Amino acid sequence: MSSSPILSTSPLAGQLDRLAGAVRVALREAVSAGEPTQAGQYQLGQAFSALRCAAIALTAGPSEHTLLNAQLALAETAGSLVAGGHLFALEAAGDIAAPEPELIDAVYASEPAIEEAEELAMLREIFARFSREAVAPVAERVHRGNLDVPEEIISGLAEMGAFGLSVPEEYGGSASGSATDLLAMLVATEELSRASLGIGGSLITRPEIIARALLAGGTALQKERWLPLLASGETMGAVAVTEPDFGSDVAEIACSAVKVDGGWRISGTKTWCTFAGRANLLAVLVRTEPDRSLRHRGLSLFLVEKPAFAGHSFAVESNGGAMEGRAIDTLGYRGMHSFEVRFDSWFTPDDSLVGEESGRGRGFYLQMAGFESGRLQTVARANGLMRAAKDAGLAYARDRIVFGKRLSDLPLTRYKLARMQSTVAATRLWAGFSAAEVAGGTGALEASMAKAHACRSAEWVAREAMQIHGGMGYAEEYPISRYFVDARVLSIFEGADETLTLKVIVPGVARLA
Repeated sequence: MSSSPILSTSPLAGQLDRLAGAVRVALREAVSAGEPTQAGQYQLGQAFSALRCAAIALTAGPSEHTLLNAQLALAETAGSLVAGGHLFALEAAGDIAAPEPELIDAVYASEPAIEEAEELAMLREIFARFSREAVAPVAERVHRGNLDVPEEIISGLAEMGAFGLSVPEEYGGSASGSATDLLAMLVATEELSRASLGIGGSLITRPEIIARALLAGGTALQKERWLPLLASGETMGAVAVTEPDFGSDVAEIACSAVKVDGGWRISGTKTWCTFAGRANLLAVLVRTEPDRSLRHRGLSLFLVEKPAFAGHSFAVESNGGAMEGRAIDTLGYRGMHSFEVRFDSWFTPDDSLVGEESGRGRGFYLQMAGFESGRLQTVARANGLMRAAKDAGLAYARDRIVFGKRLSDLPLTRYKLARMQSTVAATRLWAGFSAAEVAGGTGALEASMAKAHACRSAEWVAREAMQIHGGMGYAEEYPISRYFVDARVLSIFEGADETLTLKVIVPGVARLA
């Protein structure tokens, strides 16, 4: 904790709590009013998340950075609420002070250290070094050429045990069953994402999701078979949930599996299946019960084997069925490629149904067990990308001379940089807090709020860092343009921002005491 006198004069904790309480009351009223107030509910959900982040960070890691973040969160949230017609925010927020210039100067060029256990600090350095030496040198080339993830990165991460961070030790991973497991995953993901979102931090997301689904409902034999293969990197996985007509509304998916002798035949189309080409195992959520009124209770999860393919398309026939995929060209998040995958009577054996017969109709719940930690991991991805973007902005501002001065010496630039630094400091602290909540079994709402807020913040940080670069930020000569387009996907995948806010955060906050 800093000894700066700036920190001893702030009543911000109480102000944040009062405004958050007023937002919570307003949310209860909005929810009871129903659908006509959906836009208002969305704004209130965003406001509560921002205030929650500021309050947690100010408590968990008091510093000039979290103080500035709290001041800005209070002012901007209250102002946004009033502009949206929520006049209660004026009284609830109380007196709002502008940040002192001394506070801006103390924050703009520094990143506060995160207090970590020695083993986590060592893990951070290991992954940071791999990120610098193996991922960063090829990140631009892969992005600009829309190339595949280099096999050297996959094999390097496998040797480091990166794919086994969420797999229990008894199955060949490194997870001990403690709260440190999630923190280790966040540390690794954040450091890899600093170099590249597409070929770094996101590579270890899919084995995490599949492993947690297996641990939640797989049979003993399924765990013994697949978890060691996932942990070693011998088996690379992808997740196939979204469909062309059904994204966040998972309960309505139409891709189906029909029971046949010895197994099932899967038919239908999945989309946005990241890494489905290179993967040799797909976690496919399908409808096994023809009664569509069952909605999510009619879904089951299969682990479907396939050959691994390089490039942007694949096609394979087996046992009288076929599977083909094509990569969807995207603005960013390149390397792993997101595929549309079509199944035409693809045969998969009985033991590929997660949980086998007892897993019928439980696929939705097993998939969600994986997605909860996946959302938290996305917070770490956002944090890594934000750190890279704000560091790039700071470096450019220090080098760039405008009107006879360094860009970093101009007050507006310092304000922008200070706001970036304080934002990243707060979301990193919230990630650690949320990990403890998730590990304790009570963190679903916390992880969702952290994901939504951190991903929106990443877009803003990348945008402002690009703006500092001026025209060069719009060129492809600097990595900031890659950070900018990569950041845009964060609020779309792992729970679209609007759906996450309206379907999870709003009702969750409204139910809080």
